[in-house]
Amino acid sequence: MGKHFKYNQKTAFEIKKCCLWVLIIVIFPCSLFAQLKWKNVDSLFQPLPDNVHVFFTNDSLEGKPNIAYYISAPLKDKELLFTLDTTLYRRLTPTQYFEKNNQPLLVMNCTFFEFKNNTNVSAAIKNGKLVGFNVHSIAGKGKDTLTYYHSLGSALGIDKNRNASIAWLYTDSSKKYAFASNTVIKNFKDSIPNLSYKTITSSNNLYKWKMQTAVGGGPVLLKNASIQITNKEEIKFSSKTGLTDKHPRTAMGYTNDGQLIMVVIQGRFPAKAEGATLVQEAQIFKDLGCIEALNLDGGGSSCLLINGKQTIAPSDKEGQRPVPCVFMIQKSK
Repeated sequence: MGKHFKYNQKTAFEIKKCCLWVLIIVIFPCSLFAQLKWKNVDSLFQPLPDNVHVFFTNDSLEGKPNIAYYISAPLKDKELLFTLDTTLYRRLTPTQYFEKNNQPLLVMNCTFFEFKNNTNVSAAIKNGKLVGFNVHSIAGKGKDTLTYYHSLGSALGIDKNRNASIAWLYTDSSKKYAFASNTVIKNFKDSIPNLSYKTITSSNNLYKWKMQTAVGGGPVLLKNASIQITNKEEIKFSSKTGLTDKHPRTAMGYTNDGQLIMVVIQGRFPAKAEGATLVQEAQIFKDLGCIEALNLDGGGSSCLLINGKQTIAPSDKEGQRPVPCVFMIQKSK
């Protein structure tokens, strides 16, 4: 009979096992990256302008419990003012900012900051003026104590024509404007404690970033509608676990048709809402149709108020964490 295939019970088992692996390879990625289902919850946060909408999901995220909200608002609507508020050497809770600013439509945490002096370490622009500055240099540790690592932090800005963009910025309190690159710049190290304007511009083509409003954070999540997480270049989180650690998240992006999208993801609530990785966060923005998106300060700082009403539950046991800067949407009077 020659070398004909001989079918037996062992062969049948091997075929079934092979088919099972094919199903896992084909189906599992689909479920892994399945889009979340969002429910419109405008009715819970009224009064809202007709073109501003709030969405909620508690769909599992890669099989883990999840709670998230996002709000969309049209950038070109002149009845909406996109702005921020920041403090000097002190921090306020989002609810305190809400009361301080005549109860705006939206209040959301944004920039990274340091606790010692309660100051921003990310860029912030209000009414066209720099009011927060990136920290560009990080001292080395261990054997590298005489070495400094330099990078440009990222920010999302809105210009006077109500167009949004994301760029990597050099900021200096002696300069009127931030200076920007539309492409990420690789971090570098030397023995100089501070990154100077001359040093960064000598080998990079930076331009004046003339924005009316901007908030810094990082890393960038999306660029040109593609996932591009620039954590390594911006030196934001651990290189080993920065992409995979789950935390509460705050982030912002925008679509090609001019919708500003603000997302908050609840986290650090075991078995209820475990948070998201940077990769998961980026995928959410891509699924929502954004062309660019930026991660902002998260963790215990994550908080979004709509008409003063809280969306996600903050992860700090004390409740809302005081922060030195918030992004706001105000309705024109």
